[in-house]
Amino acid sequence: MTRAAVSPLSWLDDVERDRRAASLRRGLRTREPVEADLDLARNDYLGLADHPAVAAGAVAAVQTWGTGSTGSRLVTGNTALHEELETELAGFLGAASALVFSSGYTANLGAVVALSGPDCLLVSDELNHASLVDGCRLSRSAVTITGHGDVDAVAAALAARTQPRAVVLTESVFSTDGGLAPLAELHAACRRHGALLIVDEAHGLGVRGDGGRGLVHELGLAGAPDIVITATLSKALGSQGGVVLGPAPVRAHLIDAARTFIFDTGLNPAAVGAALAALRLLAAEPALATAVLDNAAALARACGQQRRPESAVVSVILGAPDVALAAAAACLDRGVRVGVFRPPTVPEGTSRLRLTARASLTPAELDLAARVLAEVLAGS
Repeated sequence: MTRAAVSPLSWLDDVERDRRAASLRRGLRTREPVEADLDLARNDYLGLADHPAVAAGAVAAVQTWGTGSTGSRLVTGNTALHEELETELAGFLGAASALVFSSGYTANLGAVVALSGPDCLLVSDELNHASLVDGCRLSRSAVTITGHGDVDAVAAALAARTQPRAVVLTESVFSTDGGLAPLAELHAACRRHGALLIVDEAHGLGVRGDGGRGLVHELGLAGAPDIVITATLSKALGSQGGVVLGPAPVRAHLIDAARTFIFDTGLNPAAVGAALAALRLLAAEPALATAVLDNAAALARACGQQRRPESAVVSVILGAPDVALAAAAACLDRGVRVGVFRPPTVPEGTSRLRLTARASLTPAELDLAARVLAEVLAGS
């Protein structure tokens, strides 16, 4: 058979077969408008994605600005609503300025690439989100990957560098296990060695800190001149989009240099309006952040864990992918949907159930979750 007779995509058949054999094949699930099951897989930490006030914010924005941004924010896609959201996000998180992107992924890519380059060393935690990893790959910088939460390794990499600039990358709350980064220690190491610290607060916003202002704010580091914060609007704020926050010169530089801002259509008005409404709800109801952590503690106890979670995430490691998939299916059969994380999202041998708490969970829902989780985990 000639090469021309073989499909250039035939290799995908072998890849799919191998993925199925390893229980690593993914699939899409169509979500219903009203879920029949208790959903503990969603990242809607404050329960605001279907809040009437947030929906009203989206509708009002569409009625005023239309359904689309119509172009890049540098051309026709910038509105007064975008700038209003940026001002309020910066004020809430204690930053000097903010710049909204079309997603948390593009915010991380834009910030990492624009703030690094060939004369820079990037030091990245081994468990950082894929968006930070991809930012490293696109940066043209030298990259050092350090062990998870290993401050000594970060400090050593900074001390040994030959590049004039350095940037340390970390999540504040790591998405797979919900653990916290040693931010105060990382910042101290960065300051000793003249490095910038970029902190992804995707899972900290709305959950950690005074009224959900994030871990950076909680530790008294908000507004520091050598810290840049990124976050998504699609988790605690129940909308879509991303943001980079930091000193005013950072915002100005990103407008000129972040390709995921310059060449991307601006965030649509509905998402901006919804995020702004959610942010105002959080500011007015700071107890929402406390409720998330209290409900996470209840879910952890239901899984037999005595340690109080540090975030909305409760991780239950079961080992093999097929075991985790079977446990998730057993939960769903009993009316509770949970997340399943498998390689390459997590290391080999650590496939797990990933539960996420919401501020809006009711006592009855927590009771159902406790009963189902106890039954399923007893048989896993």
